[in-house]
This record gives sequence, C-alpha cells and structure tokens, in this order.
Amino acid sequence: MSGPSTPSEAPHASTPAQESATDVVRWAAFSCVLVPVVLLWYGSSLAGATGTALGLAAVTAVCRILLRQSERGAARLHTEERAPRRGRHHRTGNGAHRGGRHTGGNTPVG
Repeated sequence: MSGPSTPSEAPHASTPAQESATDVVRWAAFSCVLVPVVLLWYGSSLAGATGTALGLAAVTAVCRILLRQSERGAARLHTEERAPRRGRHHRTGNGAHRGGRHTGGNTPVG
C-alpha cells in the first residue's frame, strides 16, 4: 500500500504560485465569515455585519477573478516563451529591411 501522494506525484500538480493564490482566496473567504461574527460579538448591528459580509464577499470575488486571469496570462506567456519562433515576423539575420541607413555603394552623402 502506498502513502499519500505528494503534489509532485499528483497527475495535475499545481505550482507554488497557484497554491498561494488558492490560499489567499481561502483566507479571504474565511475572513468573510469571521469579520461579521466578530462585529456581532462586539455589539454591531445585524444589518451592519451583513453589509460588511456582502462587501467582503464582493471584494473577494473580484480578487479571485483577477488572480485566475493573472494565472492564465502567466501560463500563456510561459508557453509562448518555450515555443520555437517561426514564421515571417520572427526571422533572424540581416536583411535589407532590417532598418538602419543604406547608402548606395561609394556615392557620397550630401
């Protein structure tokens, strides 16, 4: 019988950056519950605690969306960096259309 699998052994292991983003979202969700409870404990109104909970939930949702979008962009950038560059716009070498000043032979510039 084998032991529990580690993240490196898992078929779809996530990177440390993805794990930290997930942790941030989890802590934010936890605070969405904890903060209103503390507010109620210290005598705040139920309406105030509910409004705070809804505000925190909205901010958490927007941050989660932005984190996921950022992760996808970073993964796409990483994939593009590893892909070989081919095609018309990714040629190397010195061609006639590579900028700079091209004078004709030994003609003086005047």
